[in-house]
Amino acid sequence: MPAEWAKHEATWLTYPKNPDSWPGKIETIYPSYHLFVKTLAECEMVHINVDDDTMLQHVKKELHAIGTNMQNITLHLIASNDAWCRDHGPAFLLNHNNSNRAIVNWNHNAWGGKYPYELDTQVPVRIHEYLVESGKWKAESLFTPNIVMEGGSIDVNGCGDLLTTTSCLLNPNRNPQLNQDQIENYLRDYYGVENIIWLGDGIVGDDTDGHVDDLSRFVAPDTIVTVVEEDAWDENYEPLQKNLRMLNRCRLANGKQPTIVELPMPDIVFYDNQRLPASYANFYIANGKVIFPTYRCLADNQAAYILEALFPDREIIGIDSTDIIWGLGSFHCLSQQMPSIMN
Repeated sequence: MPAEWAKHEATWLTYPKNPDSWPGKIETIYPSYHLFVKTLAECEMVHINVDDDTMLQHVKKELHAIGTNMQNITLHLIASNDAWCRDHGPAFLLNHNNSNRAIVNWNHNAWGGKYPYELDTQVPVRIHEYLVESGKWKAESLFTPNIVMEGGSIDVNGCGDLLTTTSCLLNPNRNPQLNQDQIENYLRDYYGVENIIWLGDGIVGDDTDGHVDDLSRFVAPDTIVTVVEEDAWDENYEPLQKNLRMLNRCRLANGKQPTIVELPMPDIVFYDNQRLPASYANFYIANGKVIFPTYRCLADNQAAYILEALFPDREIIGIDSTDIIWGLGSFHCLSQQMPSIMN
C-alpha cells in the first residue's frame, strides 16, 4: 500500500446522507463537506458513491452551485449505509513493478457491530466492478482476506512500516478468533508491510475503539506526527503521552528511529452533552494539498504552522469540521485514496 502522499489517480468518497450519524444537525455539515469535495477536485479526480439517481442529481446541483470543477467529479450509483469511505471502502495496493493495482476487500462490521452495515460491506466489490468494466483493471485484482479491518485503523509509509493500535485491532468485537501474531500476518500479507508499530488507546469520544488516524500519522518515510494534550487534567493527556512514549521507543523496518513531531489537540468540542473526537491528525493528503479539520479555536493556527513545516511542497488548507465531527469522524475518515500508476 503506497503512502498517502504518493500521487493519487483519484479520491473516493461516499456521500453523507444518514441522519442517524449526525442526529439533529445533518444539514449543517454540507457546506464544509462540499468545500472539501471542491478542494479535492482542484487537484485530482473525485469519485463519489450515491444511493440513487435522485441523490446523484442533487449532489451535482450542490457541487455545481459552489463552482466545483465538475470535470473532475464522477458519481456512482453505489448504495451505502454511511459516509465513512476510509473504513468501508477498498484498500488500494500498487504492485512492486508499478504497473498494476489491486483492491483488498476487508470485511466491515461497523466498528464492532455498532451500526447497520449490510450495504457498506458491498462497496469495495462494487468499486472493483466499476474499475474492471472501465477496462483499466484486471478481474483478478480483488483480494478478500475474510477478516474485519478498517482503513482508519492503520497508516503506512510505503516503505514497509505500518501504524496501528491494540485498542482497535485486538478488540474482541473485530476478530476474536485471531491473536496479535495472526493479525500481524494479515497486515504483512495484505498491505505489503514488514514492520508493525503498535500504539495503545484512542481519544475520548472515538466510537471506532481507537483508530490511529485520530492519533498518529506518517508524514514522510521516517517521520511520524502524533497528537498530544497539554492539559494534564484532560482525559486524553495520559493515553496520548503513553502513545508518545511508545513512538519514541519504536524502530522502523530499516532499523532507524523515526522523527516524532508533536501536534496539539484542539479545544474540547462538546455537542448534546457528548465529547467529540476532535483531532488535527485526521487530515487528508491530496495531490499538492493537505486538507485538515479546524475547530474554531486558537490551536487551529498552531496545527496549520506545524503541517506547513511538514509539507513544504503542498498547500495546507483548513476546513471547519466543528459540525462534521458530530458524526465522530472528519476528512480522513470520509476519504480513500486510489494511487496512480507512475510510468
